Formats: sequence, C-alpha cells, structure tokens
Amino acid sequence: MKSNLLNNAYNNSLLQQTTHLASEDFSFQENKLTDYADSLNTSNKKRILKRFLRSKSAMVSLIIIIVFIVVALFAPWLTDYSPTEQRSNHTNLPPKIESLSTYSWFDGKRVNRGGEVVDAYESLDQSDESSPVAYALGTDSLGRDMLTRIIYGIRISLLVSFSAMIINCIIGVSYGLISGWVGGKIDTLMQRALEVFFGIPSLVMIILLLLALKSTITSVVLAIALTSWMDTARVVRNQTLSLREEEFILASKLFGQSSLFILFKHILPNIMGTLAVQIMMGIPFAIFYEAFLSFIGVGIPVPHASLGSLINDGYQTFLLYPHKMWYPAAAISIIMLAFNLLADGLRDAFDTKSEGD
Repeated sequence: MKSNLLNNAYNNSLLQQTTHLASEDFSFQENKLTDYADSLNTSNKKRILKRFLRSKSAMVSLIIIIVFIVVALFAPWLTDYSPTEQRSNHTNLPPKIESLSTYSWFDGKRVNRGGEVVDAYESLDQSDESSPVAYALGTDSLGRDMLTRIIYGIRISLLVSFSAMIINCIIGVSYGLISGWVGGKIDTLMQRALEVFFGIPSLVMIILLLLALKSTITSVVLAIALTSWMDTARVVRNQTLSLREEEFILASKLFGQSSLFILFKHILPNIMGTLAVQIMMGIPFAIFYEAFLSFIGVGIPVPHASLGSLINDGYQTFLLYPHKMWYPAAAISIIMLAFNLLADGLRDAFDTKSEGD
C-alpha cells in the first residue's frame, strides 16, 4: 500500500514537471517565432525603403507633394492678399514679375482694344500703395489676386482629398477585414452588397448626394468618401483572404491569439504596402472629383477658392485672358501627376518580385 502511494506521488510529480517543461518549451517556441517574424519584418522594411529611394520619379514626386503641403499649411503667411479681397480697379490684370519682365508671360503687358501692346499697370492708381503693385499671376474679373486664390485652392483640394481618404480607409479597411477574415456566407453577402454599390456610377452618386445635402466642404468630403471606399474594401478583402491561410496566421491561432489581435498584429501590417498604394492612387481621383464638382457649380461654395472654380472662371474668359485658366489647370495637373508617380514608386517598392536588391 505504501509502495503504491509512493509510485503515485512519483508519477504525479513527473507529470507536473513534464507539463511545466512542455509549457515552457511552447512559450519559448512562440517567443522564438515572434522574434523571427519581427526580424523578417525589419529586413523587409529595409529592402522596401531601398527600392523606394532608388526611384527618381517617386522621390521627385514626394518632394513636390511636400512643397505643396507646406504651401497649403502656411498659405496665410505666403501672400499679402486675401483670397476674397476684391479691388474693382485691379480687374483682369496680366501676370507681372519684375525679375522676369524680359519674358512676355510676366511683363505685365496686354493688347488693348486698339491692338497696341501696353503696360496694364501704368494706368493704375497706386497713390495708396507703399510699393508698386505687381501680381505674379495676375488678377481675376473681381480684382482678386490669382496667386493667392491658387494657393488657397491647393489648400482646399488637399484638405478635401486627405479627409476623404481617411474616411475611405476607415470604412473600406473595416469592411474588407471583416469580409475576408470571417468568410463563408457573411463574406458572400457582403460581396453582393459591394457589387450593388459598384453598379452605381460614382460621379452620379456624388452629384446626387451633393444635391441632397447643403453644398459645403464637409458635404463634398463625405460625398467623395462614401462613394470611393468600395475599391479599398475589395483590395483589403482579397489580401485578407490570401493571408489568413498562411502558416504564421495558423500558428497564431494555434497559440490562442484572438482574431482581433491577429488582424491588427499580423494581417493589417502585411497589407499596409498595398493599402498605401491604394491611398496614393485614390488621392488624385479625390482631387479631380472635387475640382470637377466645383467646375460645374455643385462643389465648394463661393467665395471659397477652389481649383475647379478657378478653372471655370478662366474657361469663360479664356480667349481674352488665357492665364486665368492655365495656372490653376497647371497646379492641379502637377499635383495629380505627382501623386500618381508616387503611387507607382510605392507599388514597385512593395513588389516582392523586384530584382536587383
């Protein structure tokens, strides 16, 4: 009897030690796997950065975008005029920059009704001015400084596009993660709903929303965001579907990690590259939509300066004052091209099949 008790005690002790060692080994393997994944992630980030820095077009585009953002942020300190300030005696003046007056585009001259080339600034009453008046990009039909209005127009375009893409990401990423991770009937149902949204033309939906809402900057942001999140949701869903069957995801499930932890710790970081490209490609579309809506008169309300409304003003008097349309059109073209080239650079950098590393 005593011998049996000793044997049972010995077996229980051995079982406890074995369980403890197995638990320690399991924790060790989990930590080892996590450390290995972190090291791979760090190495991958270095390769991505290296490929991105090698892209000259992407780097130039990034610099251009940073310049535009700085200009938008410090707009009130970059000009002496207000975007809504009107001067009835300074209407439709041509561009004039003293240091560039040897070039016809910046000499401040125009052709009068008699067909003579005259300096448009000579006839101005500048008695109240502390220094000679010269508008770098001319003025519009109400005497407002074109350079100031373009700067504020860039500010509004970037504000609208960035705000719309933030809302776009919140909705699209959440929808895509849930659909891709849960799968099954819920995924099928969510994808059928997504197809219904895709069947409605985005521009038509945006215009209908703006006609139903009061035309404000907020309503323009919401209209663009609520009609552009579907692409983001589809991309995130497809990436989630492919990643959830990967071995490191299955290992995370085996270790007992929650779905929410796996989504934010493993899934989301692994789709950030694709998501960044999607955002960079979405921003120029948001800028275009905002400009187009303002061009047709249902976007940013007056007296706010929008690149679209500036292009519309210039279009109406293009034959007489072409500079009023060329400059805002050039600004929006440069911004959109810069974001597209940056998106291309990011896509190439995140491409795991890139060679030459």
